[in-house]
Order: sequence, then C-alpha cells, then structure tokens
Amino acid sequence: MNKKQRDFINIYFDILPRTLPMELKSELYSVNDFTFAVAVILSAQATDKKVNEVTPELFKIVDSPEKMLKLGEEGLKKYIRVISFFNNKAKNIIALSRRLVDEYDGTLPGTKSELVALPGIGNKTANVIMNVLHGAPTVGVDTHVFRNAHRYGWVSDAANTPDKVEAELMQIIPKKYHGIVNHVMVLHGRYTCSALRPKCDICPLIEYCPAVSDIQNKKKK
Repeated sequence: MNKKQRDFINIYFDILPRTLPMELKSELYSVNDFTFAVAVILSAQATDKKVNEVTPELFKIVDSPEKMLKLGEEGLKKYIRVISFFNNKAKNIIALSRRLVDEYDGTLPGTKSELVALPGIGNKTANVIMNVLHGAPTVGVDTHVFRNAHRYGWVSDAANTPDKVEAELMQIIPKKYHGIVNHVMVLHGRYTCSALRPKCDICPLIEYCPAVSDIQNKKKK
C-alpha cells in the first residue's frame, strides 16, 4: 500500500461521517437486541430494504426468544418467505431461540465467542451485532465493504473471502476508526459508491479517490 492509499483511508473516514446524509447506524429495523440479531440473520444474501419489509409485522408479535419458539418454524416462515433462503433462516432462528432460552435465560450474549457458537450466527453476523449493540471495533464485511475495499486497493487480491478482507482492513485502517468502518463503508457503498453506477459526481471524495478514473472509464465503455 502506497502513501496515497494510506492518506485516502484517513480522508475517507474523516470526511464521510461528516457528509453522509444519514446517521451512522444500521438501517435494519429492530425493537431490541434479540430482534436485531434476527434481522441480521435475515439480511444474509438479502437487502436491508427487503428485510425491513417483513420485520415490522413480525416483531409486533415476536420480540423475544420465548415468543419466537411459540410462533414456531412454520409460523415464522409465513412472515419471512419473501426473504432469500427463508427455510434455512427460519430453522436457524428457531434453533437460536431455543439455545437462548435454554442456556442464556432468553438474553442475547454479549461476547463474540458466545455469539459465533449460536445457530445462524457466523463471524460477519457476530461482528455486526457486536459493533451495533456494544460499540465493539469490529468489521462486518458485507457486499459493499468487500467490493469497495478491493475497488480502492485497500486489500490484496488474496483477500478473496469476507474473513480475509476483515483481517486486512483491521491491519491497515487506524484503530480510531474501527468502530465506524462498517457503518461508513456500507452507507457509502449503498447510496454513493455502488457496484454498477457509482455516483462519483456527487461524492465528496472524488478529488481524493484512487479508483475514480477507473470507474469513469468503465462507465464510458
């Protein structure tokens, strides 16, 4: 990584939090810690917008592991069937609820090691939960983070999995920014630096971005 790229990292996490037209927080709808975990599980390979279409009605009647168990797997499927992989997600959410009731008195644990041992919660999901609910300096590498970390040249070609991208980002991004990395990169990637049609013309980083010339050349083709 050269000096220009290192400087861009600092500029990126300094400027964007002050210029993004939305709060630095998850856009997933939830009413408490448990429902947030459920929403994150549902969001895997699905958009937050699609998840938010179903969760408000679901969380009106289910806001705890006990109520989720009462609803049951088939009952849950009726609410989430428009979400990708809803069958497997319903199975995992019911299994998660059972473990929380049996082992944690119905409360979502507050450490990453405990979270990743639960059904339906992998490394990315645990990182998002820890970051949003506890302010932990973790990075949940979703589509936007993965794409733009490569687009800006922040990670190597060998970083071909979310876990590898996370490991490299945590090494090259200054620790003072770790708590906001996920929120900033997701929101910027979702609304401005998108996959197919990046809005470089309205991006406050256009004069600093090392990828802008490549992006604009691709648009012309």
